[in-house]
Amino acid sequence: MAKNLVIVESPAKAKTINKYLGRDFQVKASMGHVRDLPKKSLGVDVAKGFAPQYEVLPTRKKVLDELKAAAKDATAIYLAADPDREGEAICWHLAEELGARARKKVRRVVFNEITKKAIAEAFKTPGGLDEKKVDAQQARRILDRLVGYKVSPILWDKVRRGLSAGRVQSVALRLICDREREIRAFVAEEYWTVTAHLGAAQPPAFSANLLKKDGKNVEIGSAEEAAKVRADLEAAVYRVEKVVARERRRHPVPPFITSKLQQEAFKKLRFSVRKTMQVAQRLYEGVELGPDGSVGLITYMRTDSTRVSDDALLAVRQHVGATYGEDFLPEKPVVYKTKKDAQDAHEAIRPTDLAHDPEAIKRYLSKEEYALYKLIWNRFVASQMRPAVYDETVVDVVAGSYLLRAKGSTLKFKGFLAVYEETPDEKREARPGSAEATAKEDSTEPEDATDQLPPLAEGDVVALRKLDTDQHFTQPPPRYSEASLVKELEENGIGRPSTYASIISTIETREYMEKREGKLYPTELGFLVTDLLTAHFQDIMNVEYTAAMEAELDEIEEGRDNLLNTLNQFWKKFEKDLKKAQKEMKDVKAMEEATDQVCDKCGSPMVLKWGRYGKFLACSNYPECKNTRQMPGGEGADSAELHDDVAKEVCPKDGQPMILKKGRYGPFLACSNYPECKTTKRLVRGEGGKLQVEQLAPIDEKCPDCGSDLMWRRGRFGPFIACSSYPNCKYIKKKEAREIGLLCPDCGQGQVVERKGRWGRFFYGCRRYPECRFTAYHKPLAEACPDCGRPYLLEKETKKEGKVVFCGNESCHYKREAA
Repeated sequence: MAKNLVIVESPAKAKTINKYLGRDFQVKASMGHVRDLPKKSLGVDVAKGFAPQYEVLPTRKKVLDELKAAAKDATAIYLAADPDREGEAICWHLAEELGARARKKVRRVVFNEITKKAIAEAFKTPGGLDEKKVDAQQARRILDRLVGYKVSPILWDKVRRGLSAGRVQSVALRLICDREREIRAFVAEEYWTVTAHLGAAQPPAFSANLLKKDGKNVEIGSAEEAAKVRADLEAAVYRVEKVVARERRRHPVPPFITSKLQQEAFKKLRFSVRKTMQVAQRLYEGVELGPDGSVGLITYMRTDSTRVSDDALLAVRQHVGATYGEDFLPEKPVVYKTKKDAQDAHEAIRPTDLAHDPEAIKRYLSKEEYALYKLIWNRFVASQMRPAVYDETVVDVVAGSYLLRAKGSTLKFKGFLAVYEETPDEKREARPGSAEATAKEDSTEPEDATDQLPPLAEGDVVALRKLDTDQHFTQPPPRYSEASLVKELEENGIGRPSTYASIISTIETREYMEKREGKLYPTELGFLVTDLLTAHFQDIMNVEYTAAMEAELDEIEEGRDNLLNTLNQFWKKFEKDLKKAQKEMKDVKAMEEATDQVCDKCGSPMVLKWGRYGKFLACSNYPECKNTRQMPGGEGADSAELHDDVAKEVCPKDGQPMILKKGRYGPFLACSNYPECKTTKRLVRGEGGKLQVEQLAPIDEKCPDCGSDLMWRRGRFGPFIACSSYPNCKYIKKKEAREIGLLCPDCGQGQVVERKGRWGRFFYGCRRYPECRFTAYHKPLAEACPDCGRPYLLEKETKKEGKVVFCGNESCHYKREAA
């Protein structure tokens, strides 16, 4: 029997570690946290020094019993959870629950990567639990619990049940709401750009942009100003005033930290922040690599340090020299600065072993795993390569009192760009003449390769071939994407690498914001909650205050502050805000604001109320009159983003105007004559994200049962064709079975067709049903299995493996990636 017990968080991690330890070790998984604060109560005794009242999670009782049984007979107990605050807290909770006798045998082992060498070194020098790190985690947990369980009930009472507030999530939501308000308040300004297309004595032709007049930046704000500048330039003589040729270097970027990995995975792979962390977790804990077994492919993925171990630096330098040549290898390792508040105990995210080339192990990885691993691999390799070198030429051309500038840049040496190029951040176009545009013109950062400039010398006269004056309008700041929100949170010191994914996920789950085409839009509910919290809890809704709290948690971990002092300072002000908010926060449930709208049913004034799906207008004569309609032009974006034609829609049955309403599945149009007429129209998002009425193609066909026109309708399983006389006629046209080009392998007579089952699921069956009952839930392919000879193969697609072709014979294990 094994003498030593090792406890980790997950079965995958346990499996990978187990192969590196001998028979004297038994590795078990705790399945994450084994205990937490209770769900049904606050679980924090404020009067007794914020004492937490932990309880074992119901889903972990069986696991904990197994761990206790294994711990009784163990000589030593090694706790090997992740090397961060959460991992340390998991270990502490395990030690507490295993009992006093077992605690004497507890050792803490910490490793940054799951490799044979790292595991061996960790078990050579086990230590004790880091109490300061545990205190930092407990402080965060208690702070989050106090905010969540004290503020959320106020929102339940004043707005609606089910809402929540969070110490960090609410600030993140405020950032999204503030950006949306900035966009809506933005007033576009007209500006013009001028580009001269010039020709020198030798080709090629080149372009120069207008920059200054009489030594001052030029801002052209109207067509009249543009016409005057155009007239001046068309009459001017163009002469080269200055030519500056220089060599520019573009330096590689550091290996990934968590936030940068999330941002790049979003921009390059279109992975959500949550998906990035899920895939990275699998790569860290271990992936089955055929005969090599389970292998941890990357270092720990929750880190804000760019530090790299000496062994890893030596390995990557050898790889660069052997793969790309000595020209690409710097004279000495490149060392990157880590930001001031980073937790430098961890390394950057990198491959654990450069022998595991992404292409060599691709067949063992899912599509997502391969894509993310390759991204991490390339970034790490590129970080230890020489800079890219550009030959850049900047030419100033004078035309009378005007100065124009042309830039030519060509890539001379690829350097790290042979492996990796970082995706640029999304930015607003700089208006010519602005400080931002001037800074860009004067920047020493090389741009991507552009057309070459012809040979030019100072004093050369160049000919004007063409002059472009183009009208533009300034653009509002871009809405946040998941990537740009993570960047904003990181720059403001809000949250930590381990919390970014959960912050975004919580805001979306609570319906405070929604994602459309990769952008984050606050909902009407999100605006309301943000405004209420900002008015009554200015501290917890303040970006600087939240960042300062994160810094205090870091100080607890570093031993420069303590848990009780931090919690006491927070509670003093927070308790006062709570009492004030309970009395003074606006009761949205009971809110009735007068409007100038009149009820179209009884003529009484309409009042503004707040319901489950946002603001709406209701008749003040309720309950005698129950008329309601959606508030036009509300801040919740839906009504503000209607296509122009939506407001003109009329009911096809009684000709009454259609009004905007909001239900559990979002906005829709309903007849204003409800409940006498219950006609509705579905709204979908068209170009530009505007809501428009869904247009289903008309059917030039009669109902075979009653002779009425057939029409498209929409049901729970999507669009279908039915009689327009419903409910008098309930005819539904069945979808024709689609042949897939395969003769039935059972009867050899009928074609295999695609069908839809009773519950909406598609399957494949023989056209001769019920004479032949062949069925398959995966698409059959007209290709015999090369291993067992079965006359057909099947094709399926899963999240983990992507699209694969496999044999349906249970005794045959043939499988390959689909073409």
